[in-house]
Amino acid sequence: MSANKFLEVVELIRKEDDRYASGAYVFVRQGLDSTLKGMRKREGGVMRHITGSELCEGIREYALEQFGPMARTLLEEWGVHRTEDFGEIVFNLVEYGIFGKTEEDSRADFRHVYSFEEAFSKPFQPRHSGRALDLTHGQGQR
Repeated sequence: MSANKFLEVVELIRKEDDRYASGAYVFVRQGLDSTLKGMRKREGGVMRHITGSELCEGIREYALEQFGPMARTLLEEWGVHRTEDFGEIVFNLVEYGIFGKTEEDSRADFRHVYSFEEAFSKPFQPRHSGRALDLTHGQGQR
């Protein structure tokens, strides 16, 4: 499907469900492509259906690769605050025939896969060595 056709479908979806910005849909599609590409590489070129949790993990890796510490901010700007939102976007695209699904796939597959704090913020927080920093060392001594 061409990029223009995809964006047309996204705008149709957003007329019915405006919770997520167009960018979120484009990003999830790119995240799916990246996830499938990585899976093919790891599994020797074999293609298979991926689960909701696998897609969430792939999207996490793709977001960190593309946006680094800004990933969470950007996702939230698009209206995406939790993995369940990825599921809503995926199922909106399924309903319009853009993505496929199996009988076993459900929105529940995207429930509580990870917290955005753990996935997108924690990797960029300073690591503590466990030792207290002595800020007074050398102070007042002359």
